[in-house]
Amino acid sequence: MSLFRRLGALAATLALAACASLPAPYIPEAVDGWTPVAARIRPVGLGLLPGAQLSPGVRFAGGIDVISPETTPLHGLSDLKILDGDLISVSDSGDLARARLRLDRHGRLTGLDQPRVRRLTLTDGSPITEKVDGDAEGLVITASGDLLISFERDHRIWNYGPVARPGSRPVAVAAPDFAFPGNDGMEGLSAGPGGWRAVGESGGVWDCSPAGCHTMVAPPEPLLADSDYRITGLDRDPAGAGWFVVQRRFQAPADVRARVRHMAGDGSLGPVLIELKHPGTVDNFEGIAAVATPAGTRLYLLSDDNFSETQRTLLLAFDVVVARH
Repeated sequence: MSLFRRLGALAATLALAACASLPAPYIPEAVDGWTPVAARIRPVGLGLLPGAQLSPGVRFAGGIDVISPETTPLHGLSDLKILDGDLISVSDSGDLARARLRLDRHGRLTGLDQPRVRRLTLTDGSPITEKVDGDAEGLVITASGDLLISFERDHRIWNYGPVARPGSRPVAVAAPDFAFPGNDGMEGLSAGPGGWRAVGESGGVWDCSPAGCHTMVAPPEPLLADSDYRITGLDRDPAGAGWFVVQRRFQAPADVRARVRHMAGDGSLGPVLIELKHPGTVDNFEGIAAVATPAGTRLYLLSDDNFSETQRTLLLAFDVVVARH
């Protein structure tokens, strides 16, 4: 989530995200460890042409802006997965969020129902309170139903146990043996062959299992910069052939772009399927989820608002019926 923190013009609004300590855990009444949060939904489209460019076989399927009070933790959402119609997400401040996707009778995304959060914990069971501990950037639900979360700053992957009822004492699992830059960690995390696949924001692709990680694509030298398209999220193609990735690019003073591509097993990338840029709808997209549909694949893209008034928490849906890379 380093992109907007490097903007001097936004330094004041991003001060919270850069603090050494996180806000105190949000703890009104909780049910089964989950605390309801208030959220208002505003529909969004793709904006002005030629901002959005969709490849043949790709169709926009609705979008929303998730608006919540700045005192609630429903901000800084950096990745997502979809499980049985529920959105599951993690935040830069050490929270796990969950909500029910709301679709209209045509299957278009129109909202989120029952948004709720729970604080992630350290291995001793105590709530995360420090930024260095809580900068969650990726998540995956394993074949056995466990929830794995990747963190940056203190680069690691922790297993929180069954996603239906995450545990309070996570266990470290295999992560790439690479010295990631402090704020450019494992932004992409997804199911992989025999375990999970991790992708570094500044480059590198690894396939991991309980036994360890194997490098599929070595990080480049020099590492990728903000002005390059960098992978900030990935999810397994439900058709079983590769992954979908979202990439983000920024060039000062305000050229922000995002695009979606397909990744093959060897880590190579196919053609651009979706490109978002000004003057269309675009923001700090960091998460992607892929869901099988009768016609192909539904993709959800999620943006991280960095707790900033100048950014938004956007959730966009796209239906994809195209040949795989």
